[in-house]
Amino acid sequence: MSEIDLKRFFLEQVRLFEHFPADKVEEIVSQGQLATYEGNEAILETGDDSKYIGVLITGHAEISVTDNIGTRSVLSQLAPGDVFGVMSILTGDKLAADVIAGNRCYVLLIPQAIFNSHILTNPRAVAYLSRLLLDRMRSMSLDIVAGQPAGAAKSDDPYALSLINGTPGKVLALNVGISQIHFGVYDTKDLGSDVHGIIDNSDPAVSCVTVNVGTQTKTQVREPFALTELFRVMSEATRLLGDVFAFHPEDVVAVGHRVVHGGSKFSSAVVISPNVIADIEALSIFAPLHNPVNVEGIRMAMQQLPGVPHVAVFDTAFHQTLPPYAYLYGLPYDLYKQEGIRRYGFHGTSHRYVSLKSAEVVKRPLGELEIISCHLGIGASVCAIDHGRSVDTSMGMTPADGLIMPSRSGSIDPAVMIHLMEHHHMSPEELSRLINTGSGLKGISGISSNIHDIETAASNGHHRALLAHKAFCYQVRKNIGAYVAAMGGIDVLAFTGEVGESSATVRSLACQGLGYMGIKLDEEKNRNLGNFGSHAVISADDSPVTILVINNDDERLVAWETLRSIERNQLLLEARAEEAPAIPIEISAHHVHLCQADVDKLFGEGHQLTPEHELSQPGQFACAEKVHLVGPKGRIANVRVLGPTRKETQVEIAMTEQFKVGIQPPIRESGDLTNTPGITLEGPAGSTVIERGVICAQRHIHMTPEDARRFRVRDKYVVRVRVEGERELIFGDVVVRVNPAYRLAMHIDTDEGNAANIRTGMQGYIEEIQSRV
Repeated sequence: MSEIDLKRFFLEQVRLFEHFPADKVEEIVSQGQLATYEGNEAILETGDDSKYIGVLITGHAEISVTDNIGTRSVLSQLAPGDVFGVMSILTGDKLAADVIAGNRCYVLLIPQAIFNSHILTNPRAVAYLSRLLLDRMRSMSLDIVAGQPAGAAKSDDPYALSLINGTPGKVLALNVGISQIHFGVYDTKDLGSDVHGIIDNSDPAVSCVTVNVGTQTKTQVREPFALTELFRVMSEATRLLGDVFAFHPEDVVAVGHRVVHGGSKFSSAVVISPNVIADIEALSIFAPLHNPVNVEGIRMAMQQLPGVPHVAVFDTAFHQTLPPYAYLYGLPYDLYKQEGIRRYGFHGTSHRYVSLKSAEVVKRPLGELEIISCHLGIGASVCAIDHGRSVDTSMGMTPADGLIMPSRSGSIDPAVMIHLMEHHHMSPEELSRLINTGSGLKGISGISSNIHDIETAASNGHHRALLAHKAFCYQVRKNIGAYVAAMGGIDVLAFTGEVGESSATVRSLACQGLGYMGIKLDEEKNRNLGNFGSHAVISADDSPVTILVINNDDERLVAWETLRSIERNQLLLEARAEEAPAIPIEISAHHVHLCQADVDKLFGEGHQLTPEHELSQPGQFACAEKVHLVGPKGRIANVRVLGPTRKETQVEIAMTEQFKVGIQPPIRESGDLTNTPGITLEGPAGSTVIERGVICAQRHIHMTPEDARRFRVRDKYVVRVRVEGERELIFGDVVVRVNPAYRLAMHIDTDEGNAANIRTGMQGYIEEIQSRV
C-alpha cells in the first residue's frame, strides 16, 4: 500500500480518525509502527503490558479469550479500519484478551505516548473509544455462548468431572443385573461420603449384601427378597455403616440406571419417559439377558420414587460416533439396515470418563488428544478415542466380542459355533453359557476367572494358567497396536477396571515391545503402584506417550452421567419453551483452504485469491481459483478454493472422494489437523505436497452468541438434530460452533445429503444435547 493510499485509508475508513484533520492523521501514522502478521499469529497476547493500540489495515483478525481447558471464545471480529488494544491502554491493566490474525494482516501500532498526546486530546475520538470500550466490556462480561458470567465454570473442575450440583441431596446409581445388584449413593455436595453396595443373589437360598464407605466394609447375609423390597434392604444394610451413611429414599434428587444396550437409538444418557422404556424393551433383542432386568429395575424405582428424574445411562452410547467402516461386520448390508446387526461397543461411560480424566491429567484440551482406553475387568474392551470421539472399540454387537476376558471367550471364528451345534448338538442356550461364563481365562486355565488366582498359579508353574495369562495380555497389546495404527499415533494410554488397576503384570506385558510407538513404561512406578487416588502416571519420564492408571467407579460414572443428562434436558426444555428458530440446512461440497505459501506455489509468487462470490458465513468467499487433488490412487479435478487464506492448508472431501484419491482421513472439525493424511495439490503455476490437512468435516452448526442463548447451547456442545423433509431424519454427533460473525446454518457433506435426499434450504431442529463438554 503506497503512502498516498495509506493516508486515504485512515481518513476514509478508520472511524477513530474521522474527525481529525489530514495533517494530524499523517503525523500519527508517521510516528506509528507498521507491521505484518501471518494467519493465526498473535498480534497482542493476554497478560502482556499495554504499549500500543492497533489499527487493522488489511486482512481480518479476532479478539478472543481462552478458557481453562483450552477452548477459545471469540469476542469480536476485526475488519480493515477496526481498532484494538483500547481497553488495556485506557485502564493501564495488562491485556485481558488475545488479538489473533486470521490471515496475513497489515497493522499500524500506535505507541502509548502518541496515543496520549494526539488521540486523547480529541473529544470525539474519546467518545468513539468510550462506546467501543463499552461494547468490548459487555462482550467480555458475558460468556459468549451461554450468557453467563465469564469464568462461571468451576476453575477447580474444568473437565466437569465432579458430582457437585446446585440441588442438595443424593444421587442414586442403580445397576440391576441378572444375579447381582450394584448401587451407589452420592452426595451432590461431593463430601466424600460415597456409599457403595453389591447385593449378590447368585445363591437362590440367600442374598449377600456388602456395603462400604471409605475403608469401612460391612456384610449382611439375609433371606432372598423381591425387587420391590430393594430400597428397604439398602436402608438396613447401609445403616450398618453408621446412621450418617444410612440410605433414605426421601433424600434422593435423581436416579441413574445403567442400561446395557441402547442400540443405534441412544447416543447419550437420557431422562426416562414411557417412550424411552419402550425403546429399551425393544432393544432387548440385542441384550436379552440384560435389558429386561434393567427395565424391571427402572419400573420399580420409578414407582417408589415418582417425584424425581430418572435417567438411563447406556453402555453403548459413547460409541455412536464410530464410522460405518469400523462398526459394520462383513455380512450382507441388509442385515445391518433391516436387523441392526453391527458393532455397538460397550463400557462407553467408562471410556468417556477415562478420556476426560486423561485430558485433565495431561492438562490439554480433549479435542486435541488421541487416547487408547483399556477397560480390563469382568468384561474387557479397548477403545480408540480420537479428539474426544470413539472411533473404534473391541466389543461388538454384544459384550462377548473382542478381547479374551475373565470368563468370556472374546472374538472367535463363527464357524466354531456352527461346529459345536452340528457335532456336539449344543443348543443356543448352552452356547451362550459357554461363551459368556465358561470361557476366557477361566476356560483356558481351568482354574478361575480371577486374574490374581491365575497369576498365583502361573507363578507356581501351572502351564494352563501361564497360557491363559499370556493370551490375555497378548490380546490387549495387539489391540493397542491396532488402535495406534488406526489413529496414526497416540498421546495417552490408560488402564482402568479391576484388572487394569490391580495387575502390574498385565499392564507391563500389555506395553512391552511398544516403545517404538512412543509407549515407554516405567517398570518401577508400575510395579510399586499399590493403592492410588483418582489416577497414577506410570510412564517413563521420557515417554512421548503418557501411560495412566485411572480409578474406575462404575456407579459414580452412572451418577455423573445422570446429572449431566438432567442438565442437558433442562436446557433443551427451556429452548423449546422459547421456540428457538429452525436451523437452515446447507450441503457442503468438497473444497480447499490454502495458506499463503501454498497460494504462491500453486498460482505464482505474491498471488492474491480472487473472490468470486460470498458464502453464507460472513467474511468467507468462494474463489475463482481451483486446484486438482492427487492421491495415491487417483485425482479429483477442479476443486474450489475458499478464502480468505489460512495459517495451514486444509482439504475437505467426502467419503466417495476419499476412495477416488486413495486416502482415509478422519472425521474432524475444521482446523483440527493433527494426525491427518496429506495429499498433492496441483495448480496452474506448480504443485505442492501437504504432509497433513485432509479431513472429512464433522457435521456442525454455525451460530451467533445470540442464537446459542436461544438454543441453550455453548461452543463445542454436541447435539442431535431432527431434519424435516419427505421422511424425518435424525443426525447425531453435530458439533456447535459459536462466533459473533457466524450466520445460523447446519452443514453436512455431499455424501450424507445425497444418501438422505437432503437439499440446501431444508430445516433442522435440535432434539437433544448429547454432550456439554
